[in-house]
Amino acid sequence: MTVTNHTLSHFQKVREFTMELVEPLCTEDYVVQASPDVSPPKWHMAHTTWFFETFILKKYKDKYEDFHPDYHYLFNSYYETVGSFYPRPQRGLLSRPTVLDIQTYREHVDRQMIELLETAEGEELRHIGELVELGLHHERQHQELLLTDIKYNFSINPLQPVYDQQRKEEKALLQPKTDFHEIEGGLVEIGHDEKGFSFDNERPVHKVWLEPYCLASHPVTNGEFLEFIEDGGYEKPEYWLSDGWSVVKEASWHAPLYWEKENETWYSFTLSGKREIAWDEPVCHVSFYEADAFARWAGKRLPTEAEWEHAMKTEAVTGNFAEERIFHPVAAPPRDTRFSQAFGDVWEWTGSPYASYPGHRPLEGSLGEYNAKFMSNQLVLRGGSCVSAADHIRLTYRNFFHPEKRWQFSGFRLAEGVEQS
Repeated sequence: MTVTNHTLSHFQKVREFTMELVEPLCTEDYVVQASPDVSPPKWHMAHTTWFFETFILKKYKDKYEDFHPDYHYLFNSYYETVGSFYPRPQRGLLSRPTVLDIQTYREHVDRQMIELLETAEGEELRHIGELVELGLHHERQHQELLLTDIKYNFSINPLQPVYDQQRKEEKALLQPKTDFHEIEGGLVEIGHDEKGFSFDNERPVHKVWLEPYCLASHPVTNGEFLEFIEDGGYEKPEYWLSDGWSVVKEASWHAPLYWEKENETWYSFTLSGKREIAWDEPVCHVSFYEADAFARWAGKRLPTEAEWEHAMKTEAVTGNFAEERIFHPVAAPPRDTRFSQAFGDVWEWTGSPYASYPGHRPLEGSLGEYNAKFMSNQLVLRGGSCVSAADHIRLTYRNFFHPEKRWQFSGFRLAEGVEQS
């Protein structure tokens, strides 16, 4: 298969998956924006299309003209060097363009992209191919956000709508035993070696000194987190960072997002509707502050991102990803490696601030805004989740969010130091 055919087939596969994800929605669902953190589904559909139009078609497609003169403003997300953009918190106020308009926009851009990929040659095709790959990973991120945002949008509805009934019912397992595996540490290398795709924030490979440490065999489960709740974890300021404690009091947190207790039974809202919580599944939808407080309560800590990456180098990048169409974390399978669920199920908070690696260089031009300008006041998560695409996740992938955010499919595993004799 030629590079052209591979790129073309990948383009079609990813673009089609977005449309598969929105298929269960009704027209009214496409416009809802339940909080400033989320976006309406139709905005995700349009923005990912705008990305290909703006960064590829306008530059490489001969005589290409904007599909609509106002879409450049409506569907730019945050690229200041590209132009002004419609305010993010107000995206849900727009009934127009319609869902049909956005579908027509996607179809138009897809046709133009396919024609470009079929006719480009030589060095130009290589440049286009690199941008297409970036655009497809960008769309994978928005597919994940689509599911995350739909879940939040549906959760505020008293009818508790069901997005997808296809969740596989997993047989309840015994609460997994937590083992802590010691890792020698020393002078290690982390970062992406540039063999295959990576974002600029994963580069370059660099050396980090690690003291010996131990890492938990699996992410913290719902059952383990319940012990923290029942011990008054949300009422004891000694476990919380100051900013975290302020959020707990202001937002009246008493459990992870989507948890609700009825008649002594705990339930959680999922993309398959409201369900009784399975205690052997990884805890999900917790903030960094909650993860850090639990770790302090347990006498442990969160791993650094360097510790996490070094420990997981021997783990296969397999797990419960979006392709499984469960869209919910599942209980850990019987363990045949040191670390269960390193990839998929839940993003794992680390204790590391999101900052550039030594020698990091952002992409040139406007795409340099993609990652680098967010390297402030955010924490790194690793490993992917049940709504991440399998072909999008790798060992070195760095996700990042502000410490109070918890609408993402975020969990954590514990770490601790090794006493020196």
